[in-house]
Amino acid sequence: MATVSIQNITKYYGDIRAVDGVNLDVKDKEFLTILGPSGCGKTTLLRLLAGLEAPTKGDILVDGISIIDIPTRERDVAMVFQSYSLYNHMTVYDNIAFPLKMRKLSAQDIESKVKAASELLELQDVLKRKPGKLSGGEQQRVALGRSIVREPKVFLMDEPLTFLDPKIRTQMRIEIKSLQRKLGVTTIYVTHDQVEAMTMSDRIGLLDKGILQQVGTPSEVYRKPTNTFVGSFLGSPAINFMNCSYLEKDGKVFLDADYVKIDVTYLKELIGKKNGSELILGVRPEEIAIVKEKSADSIEAEVFMTEPLGSEIIVILKIGENIVRAKVEPGTIIKIGDKVNLNINKKKIHIFNKSGEAIC
Repeated sequence: MATVSIQNITKYYGDIRAVDGVNLDVKDKEFLTILGPSGCGKTTLLRLLAGLEAPTKGDILVDGISIIDIPTRERDVAMVFQSYSLYNHMTVYDNIAFPLKMRKLSAQDIESKVKAASELLELQDVLKRKPGKLSGGEQQRVALGRSIVREPKVFLMDEPLTFLDPKIRTQMRIEIKSLQRKLGVTTIYVTHDQVEAMTMSDRIGLLDKGILQQVGTPSEVYRKPTNTFVGSFLGSPAINFMNCSYLEKDGKVFLDADYVKIDVTYLKELIGKKNGSELILGVRPEEIAIVKEKSADSIEAEVFMTEPLGSEIIVILKIGENIVRAKVEPGTIIKIGDKVNLNINKKKIHIFNKSGEAIC
């Protein structure tokens, strides 16, 4: 289908830099998600790709050809909006057929393409209805159908599941990913929802304040975050951060965070640090185990609160002045105020410098 190359794309609105020097290559047939908080520049980037906004500088190439000066309707990309943008006075058939009529295709070709798209999206039974008579999931499928019939090189999707209830949203995640695989269309999907990004994407690009922070597979960005922003944005509950300092003593190296002291002599990345160097320790909740027996490596903590979630229990703990979260199995008997011992999986910790950049 198509490759997309975003080259140093920057967009200013007056003094506001919405997108800041983004470089990103999207592979043919890839499902790539742009993930980030509200206001980070996700939608602006998508609108630049669609031609709805002009960049301040930079270039966008599809299959190696610049599309910067090509009008929106000629870019061979299809955009699905979060608001669906359906024509309420038209039937489902006419909504799907609209872009084909604008291209002046024959009635026979239009009917054939609409039929194929409606069967793919299981909309055959609602073609004569108007959008107001459809469920949210059906309306989203109509919006997808209108994009499919154009047979674009690239799909652009701007938070298309935002207004769906959780149950339908889960189903639509499956349908969109399945559809993208069947069609083999290069897809760039924008969302602030980490679950959507983690479950649907071949790769994820994390955006913050207009700057692309990291690009990688869902596993890569979760297990090897490049900075504290990436580490904190992915994961529920969020990663635990503790300010600590480098301590070298008796030939061993420790991370010292007051009540927490972890032997990290095995980490070569820390060799050469000065005693007292300020660092940030990151530990995901699933890497903290609550144990009965105290040991040389265990850490004393107090249970501050519990959050039973059915499949697991989130335990909120106080370690000195630090608040951390751990996960335990359902049925674990634990009460507020209990004194417990924690074991941290040292092989899965993350260490960042004071500026928040990953060291290891």
